[in-house]
Amino acid sequence: MTVNSDIAAMSFEEAMAALEAIVRGLESGQQKLEDAITAYERGAALKKHCEDKLAQAEARVQAIVARADGSLALKDGE
Repeated sequence: MTVNSDIAAMSFEEAMAALEAIVRGLESGQQKLEDAITAYERGAALKKHCEDKLAQAEARVQAIVARADGSLALKDGE
């Protein structure tokens, strides 16, 4: 099983919660070195997943422009 085999199915919120738990664990300094390295690797994968989800959301928002009459339209070119 790879470090991020289950991450792709996570929502942004789930991934952020998992990342926050990893950060708390690493900050505590109570993990064995190998466990900390594994946690760091998973954290890096979670961070990338969150960044990708945010980029997708931003692209969707950028593609929608509210017209003056309240209807929605796709943004032209920019």
